[in-house]
Amino acid sequence: MTPVELSRTVLGAVRRAVEVGELRVDVPERVVVAPPGAGGVGDYATNIALQLSRPAGQPPLRVAELLRSHLVHADGITGVEITGPGFLNIRLDQGVGAALVRRILDEGPARYGHSDALAGQVYVLRVPYEVRAEVVADVLARMVASQGARVEIRQQKQQKQQKQQKQQEQQTLHKDDTHEILDVRPVPAPQDPTPLGPDAARWALLHPAPSDRPRITADHLVQREGNPLFRVRYAHARTRAVVRNAADLGFTPEPGAAEPRTPLLPLLTDYPRILATATGTGTTATPHPRPIANAIAAPARLARHLVAVADAVLDLLPATLPRGDEKPTAAHRARLALAEAAGTVLAGGLSLLGIDAPDHL
Repeated sequence: MTPVELSRTVLGAVRRAVEVGELRVDVPERVVVAPPGAGGVGDYATNIALQLSRPAGQPPLRVAELLRSHLVHADGITGVEITGPGFLNIRLDQGVGAALVRRILDEGPARYGHSDALAGQVYVLRVPYEVRAEVVADVLARMVASQGARVEIRQQKQQKQQKQQKQQEQQTLHKDDTHEILDVRPVPAPQDPTPLGPDAARWALLHPAPSDRPRITADHLVQREGNPLFRVRYAHARTRAVVRNAADLGFTPEPGAAEPRTPLLPLLTDYPRILATATGTGTTATPHPRPIANAIAAPARLARHLVAVADAVLDLLPATLPRGDEKPTAAHRARLALAEAAGTVLAGGLSLLGIDAPDHL
């Protein structure tokens, strides 16, 4: 169950509570779910009860109890707990996690997280002649294309020609409302990143938020844990290594319930939403073709999401292979499948960033 699917499930619970007269509110267009914060439990949490409390004229805890009664029996949900002033904390069925891992392994890095939800849409990215803007636009175009849209990258002309160019584009927009025009203007790079090499240079330009000035330093080349790019590529290489080592031990990945409970599964589940933020479809329960105002931050979100995936899988790997005379168990096979799925997401994400994902590092 992806965050978008869970959002729809929670939205359905709100709708049912309204239909039976338990709540007197307008059903919202979207419900936001996210990994629980401090004090939270389970896999995902939502503050929808707090949002509906005032219009419903009921305390948040009462609204949360009403919604909980409609959620506990939903497919794929094994538990719902209420914490704090009225947060709904949702625990997903482990079988759902196994199905997700199997889906990731079946679809591979070139398909998982991709969709055709925006087929027929055209996104026009206007880019100045500046290296960071060009790299961000390239990745943004890849992410938008992963959702089925067609992308045109247009270099912005000199100042005297920009007014005429915008007028022409507005005419195009008027004739065909499937066009979306987005200016890609991150804070420029302070210097030429080329000496870092293609992979480190792209990471240096993409990892910071577009409003932050990128650091063009040799730190991006250091092979140690303090370097986020190294952690992401190292984690991918380690997932490939444990699959090879498991084969030498005579066992293969098999999706199942992997214990101990790990934050890795929600991160893998969230990957399609991260890709969809490039087009504005990743923040609502129902896809919408309009790009969000800060869509150019999508490449930075993807880079940081890959760091989170890498850190989570590196924590999982020590328990993936049997130790000493220990025989491979179902738990080892499940962890191995989860690690391989994480490697698949890391490879797919790095590919969208235009960065190599080596099997050996």
